[in-house]
Amino acid sequence: MGTLASRPPRGSAAPTWRNWAGNATASPLRTVAPSTTEGLAEAVRRAAEDGLTVKAAGTGHSFTPVAATDGMLIRPDRLTGIRRVDREAMTVSAAAGTPLRRLNRELAAEGLSLANMGDIMEQTVSGAISTGTHGTGRDSGSLAAQVRELEMVLADGSVLRCSARENADVFAAARIGLGALGVISEVTFAVEPLFLLTAREEPMRLEEVLAGFGELAAGNEHFEFYWFPHTDRCVTKRNNRSPGPAAPLPRLGGWLADEFLSNGVFQAACSVGRAVPAAVPGIARIAGRALSARTYTDVPYKVFTSPRRVRFVEMEYALPREAAVEALRELRAVVDGSDLRVDFPVEVRIAPADDIPLSTASGRETAYLAVHLYRGTPYRRYFTAAEQVMVAHGGRPHWGKLHSRDAEYLAGVYPRFGEFTALRDRLDPDRMFANDHLRRVLGD
Repeated sequence: MGTLASRPPRGSAAPTWRNWAGNATASPLRTVAPSTTEGLAEAVRRAAEDGLTVKAAGTGHSFTPVAATDGMLIRPDRLTGIRRVDREAMTVSAAAGTPLRRLNRELAAEGLSLANMGDIMEQTVSGAISTGTHGTGRDSGSLAAQVRELEMVLADGSVLRCSARENADVFAAARIGLGALGVISEVTFAVEPLFLLTAREEPMRLEEVLAGFGELAAGNEHFEFYWFPHTDRCVTKRNNRSPGPAAPLPRLGGWLADEFLSNGVFQAACSVGRAVPAAVPGIARIAGRALSARTYTDVPYKVFTSPRRVRFVEMEYALPREAAVEALRELRAVVDGSDLRVDFPVEVRIAPADDIPLSTASGRETAYLAVHLYRGTPYRRYFTAAEQVMVAHGGRPHWGKLHSRDAEYLAGVYPRFGEFTALRDRLDPDRMFANDHLRRVLGD
């Protein structure tokens, strides 16, 4: 395939872009922030005339340089807001740059909700679906699995709408498209009447959770747990629909748990651990013993999501569901048998199989294992060791999180990988939407 050269643009150079974690940066020659689909299409046409590559950035919550470009960077700041609510079809259409926080709040005000969400709300709708953002669910899948229609600007500046009925081959792939097929301008989600969730958070021993993992996953609509390395302690979370009444966390109690303890105190502990690695196991044991149970009932986005103020780097792999327990035991053995000092819990979630070619849950019941370290802490040894465990079980790396896999490996774990790359060849033969990262994970 051909490659677009970067020529000097019309106008002055744009400022440096960096992601949320600070580990990926870009120095685009041009930055634009269109407010309409028409303005976006015009910006793409002009970039093509000037021989510039093009990438759209969300809020930078990917840990990879998937949005990096030295050509034209599209910022989401003005392409925002709900455009349509169709109560007959039970769908809502939002401009691509709409933050999930805004979408969730406006849906709730309309008496509507998504069926499932990830655990933060800072991403844009297009950035979240394009990298496969997911929560945890027995029956309900990722955000991309809830998409019913997309509007996209292609490499020639044309606007294409796609759904299961219209341009179905593009729709199948573009729901998780990594920005490699075009620039999404609008996302239409399936929604349902607003409901309540009861969250039950409870500390448990690791072996107790692993022994009952199948039952816990099957017996709850949304189950996840966090294991604290260097300890045998976990905190589990079970979210299930409730007839009500609502019983939200007390304002002070919620602030203490989510803002002060989970963010303020945790950040201080991570800072100590980064400065004095030998202190990490002791801090982890104190944290494990400090865990307590709580139960509350609220609207979905207030249960699924929580603030994340402590900055970190992350790697996450999707494994066949049946491999999760053994993989976590192997990861624990790696940590316990080494001098690694791990200051963040390991997160475990689940998802049902879906039909999206590059979905980490494509064609198989899935469990996710995510490893994190505090930003600024050397992470490569830990992530490399964890990745070796995941790869041995046929793991698929999360598209927005750190990993070392390339197109050759990914083609072997995604049965429909070739379907995606063939569509990319058709829609973007000159690789207007490419960058170094996409060349590694998708090929030239």
